[in-house]
Amino acid sequence: SWTHCTELRSRTRRQRPFMVFILLSLQSSFQPGMKLEVANRSSPDSYWVASIITTCGQLLLLRFSGYGDDRKADFWCDVMTAELHPVGWCALNNKNLMPPEAIKEKYSDWTEFLVQDLTGSRTAPANLLEGPLRGKNTVDLILEDSVLELQDLSDPFLYWPARVIQNVGGRLRLRYAGLTDEHRAQDAWIFYLDVRLRPQGWALENRLALQPPTALRPLKSAPDWQKALEDAQLDGQKNPLPLEVFKDHVDLPRHSFRTGMKLEMVSRWEQLQICPVSVTKVYNDVYFQVTLDDASVDATPRRVVCHANTPGILPVQWCLKNGVGLERPRGFEGQDFDWADYLKQSGTEAAPESCFPDVSSNRGFAKDMWLEAVNPHRPAEVCVAQITQVRGRLLWLRLEGVLKQLSECLVDVESMDLFPVGWCEANAYPLTAPIKAVCQKQKKIAVVQPEKQSVLIVYGSDSGSANGRYTCSRIFVNHRCFSGPYLNKGRIAELPQAVGPGKCTLVLKELLSMLINAAYKPGRVLKELQELQDQSWECQEETLKAKYKGKTYRSTLQIIRLADQIPDFCRKVCLKLQCCPNLFGPVLVTDKCPENCSLQTKTKYTYYYGKKRKLSKPAAGDETAEGDVAKPARRRKKRKAIFVQKKRRSTAVDYTPAGSPQDSDEEEDEDMALQSGSEGTSSEPREDHTDASSVEVASSRPRRAASLRRANSTGHPRAVQETRVKRVSRLQDIDGQALLLLTLPTVQECMDLKLGPAIKLCHQIERVKVAFYRQFAN
Repeated sequence: SWTHCTELRSRTRRQRPFMVFILLSLQSSFQPGMKLEVANRSSPDSYWVASIITTCGQLLLLRFSGYGDDRKADFWCDVMTAELHPVGWCALNNKNLMPPEAIKEKYSDWTEFLVQDLTGSRTAPANLLEGPLRGKNTVDLILEDSVLELQDLSDPFLYWPARVIQNVGGRLRLRYAGLTDEHRAQDAWIFYLDVRLRPQGWALENRLALQPPTALRPLKSAPDWQKALEDAQLDGQKNPLPLEVFKDHVDLPRHSFRTGMKLEMVSRWEQLQICPVSVTKVYNDVYFQVTLDDASVDATPRRVVCHANTPGILPVQWCLKNGVGLERPRGFEGQDFDWADYLKQSGTEAAPESCFPDVSSNRGFAKDMWLEAVNPHRPAEVCVAQITQVRGRLLWLRLEGVLKQLSECLVDVESMDLFPVGWCEANAYPLTAPIKAVCQKQKKIAVVQPEKQSVLIVYGSDSGSANGRYTCSRIFVNHRCFSGPYLNKGRIAELPQAVGPGKCTLVLKELLSMLINAAYKPGRVLKELQELQDQSWECQEETLKAKYKGKTYRSTLQIIRLADQIPDFCRKVCLKLQCCPNLFGPVLVTDKCPENCSLQTKTKYTYYYGKKRKLSKPAAGDETAEGDVAKPARRRKKRKAIFVQKKRRSTAVDYTPAGSPQDSDEEEDEDMALQSGSEGTSSEPREDHTDASSVEVASSRPRRAASLRRANSTGHPRAVQETRVKRVSRLQDIDGQALLLLTLPTVQECMDLKLGPAIKLCHQIERVKVAFYRQFAN
């Protein structure tokens, strides 16, 4: 239902508190509560006033005036196809305004009702209901060559027109009026919601000056700048920018700073530095100026215009409280910098904490999160970035694909230079990806195997670092070793020769993910690994997932943290998966495996290294290792029936163990439900733990259902099944009507999709909506 879908969307917004400006940029230009005149279905050639209840892309949910809170007559319409007009259109075009038949008798004087209903309301803009801007989202209203006014960095009372050269999902490349393509290095990149941007004419309306930026004035003469200003104003009048672009701009709050106050601020001039600064000028109750403290003889003043919400301004002692180093002022005499002594010597006061925004809020960011961030040294470049540290409202980022000496940066959580993963892909903008390591150091090298053309995966952390006990060298995948009944030999051969070096948990997580994806049935391997535990290990929990036939299974695994425990961990994982103990580990097997695993058949090898599965029936008179005559196994006949079934599907009798590639798709489909939640159980005890398909394939459907009931009644926790059931139940709540109301955040939450695929799915949903309402809206 619409109510359920709206609840999902609001819950999603609460769970995603950071990057709010991205959510705002995806919203419709229409706002709930706007009024417009809509064709009346019950009476041809007549219209009636309706209110916008909610929006979904180019679809509007409307309610005719007079229904009050009754939503039973709400209806959807497509902005691109429906007959919609701004309030007053009927009066200008001599059209009839007539209420719907269902409420015609509700009021005796509809004219008086409309006067009261429309008083204080806002009509939908005419340019959004017709013409080239019809149905566009807010971001899409900003076209190339649109003209805005941009505030000067050094003086808050100076503005200058700027032309839009490029619009990337709301991130604008602006060129100051009067500059040409030769001056592209002076282009400014700024998000459209930044408070420095204003509509054309705003400066003069607020009695502010229009002057070119201070740093650019020497490029042209005064008459040339004046001519550029007149041309820009003329272009802006021809193609005015809709005011709806600025509907989400926030008004800046008043500040409480006074001249002489001290504070800390993230340096705009030096990398990764937080410095003491002083308030040197108060412009008004919104803007003030801070200057970098510098007592050196050759000091050059470095000033920044700020407001109360400026990112990167912090109260005195913030660095001390958060364990971050504070840069001493140049020219400061003394070994250690202490704020109390510094304030006493300078005769100044610290700005109270009430002057600052919430300095402790991290907006949901956490260490090791990945995102996309603007390179501060090249604003046109957006890079893959990882959060290496979070302290209060500050994030330490490592930019991938950037020279090491420039790869670290410090940003505020409120910065509009941070974007979610997939943002560049969704907006068709190039993303600077990590540099493929081809350097001289081992941790930066990419090795290509001639036979398999697979690349060594590098994590860029050296085992000889300060915390080397938590980092490991390479872990090798020995492709020639026996792969066991769970892992696909062909897929194993396609894996890289080694993973690492790097942090133990990251390297092992990557390795286990590759092994899971190399399995015949990833869900089964995920279940086996979930049971792997050892009290002597120092572990941390990591969530891994497996995908099989369009379904995703998740489970939390224990992964060791210490490098010296890796050999034991790798060996026990191999034994758990019934493969050669040397299939992967810190030792590279170049020629012949010490275990001679290549000489063993699957059945014999599983007996020695697996879970002691019984060997085939010995010949008459043969004895077992204990000297007893081998008893004929009743289960052998049952297994033989399976082989007979497989023989019907193929030309040769199949003696491959369960989980091998010869298993048919039908068998895999039948087993997946058992794998994810509870493994299939037969009517008699089983010593081996082979795949459920080796027993259940010959069973009938009622028996399989009974097995499921018995498995569920045991009460054992099944993390993968629980996750799958929750996700399925969530998706089952979305019926046909709710599907049409799905938004980007809801799709990401329900289906666990990245931004790029989620946007593509939303485009398909939009197409379904359009097709649906074209057929049924009228």
